Amino acid sequence: MDSSDQELILVEREPTGVAVVTINRPGSLNSLTRPMIVRLARAFGSLDRDESVGAIVVAGRGRAFCSGVDLTAAESVFKADVRDEETDPVCQMGRCRKPIVGAVAGFAVTAGFEIALACDILVAGRDAKFIDTHCRFGIFPSWGLSQKLSRVIGVSRAREVSLTCMPITAEMAEKWGLVNHVVDSGDVLKKAKEVAEAILRNNKDMVLRYKSVINDGFKLDLGRALALEKERAHSFYDGMTKEQFAQMQKFIAGRSSRPSSKL
Repeated sequence: MDSSDQELILVEREPTGVAVVTINRPGSLNSLTRPMIVRLARAFGSLDRDESVGAIVVAGRGRAFCSGVDLTAAESVFKADVRDEETDPVCQMGRCRKPIVGAVAGFAVTAGFEIALACDILVAGRDAKFIDTHCRFGIFPSWGLSQKLSRVIGVSRAREVSLTCMPITAEMAEKWGLVNHVVDSGDVLKKAKEVAEAILRNNKDMVLRYKSVINDGFKLDLGRALALEKERAHSFYDGMTKEQFAQMQKFIAGRSSRPSSKL
């Protein structure tokens, strides 16, 4: 992968502990080539291993978050990513222990929609549109859209969105529970960073554990999900020493005097 490919996926680590991943091909509405996809997958793997990073923001440069895969290279992209999880960015996002905040300004189309769905929290600009065009172009989904969307907005809405290729506006996305915040388009990245920084003000170890139990439990029925929480809680507390409990109490006492988050 040459330097020009790397410049199309930018990774910036900020002193706060937030890392910003930017899809940087604005002239093509941030459509993804095969090298960009590989670079994006590797970026999430690297950030997951980086102990200086506590949360990740994903954004697109220009008028789109991501307009999908560059269809001029469709065969090399789709055949490879169905087979190889290591170069599948959505798979790597799913494995990432760090919270991922999506900053969606403009279009999030098909693969871009799937990347948005792989985020833990979404901030959208008022001009944002989420569109699934798999049926329009005869592309079979492989990054999770056919299964994840129905679990977020309901199966009937998901059928209509995917089978008619109907755009979901920012207003609809907020109403349906797809996005957490809708802000002016120029404020999307700023708001996403604020959310990420609010996460970083909390106990880092518990943030990772809590994200994991939420995401893993969501894949199960309620009974098994509750059992999973109980199992992990027992493991967590059984592993704590008296000194760690004392440190927890001291930390809680110290936090009580601090001002609350703006969020």
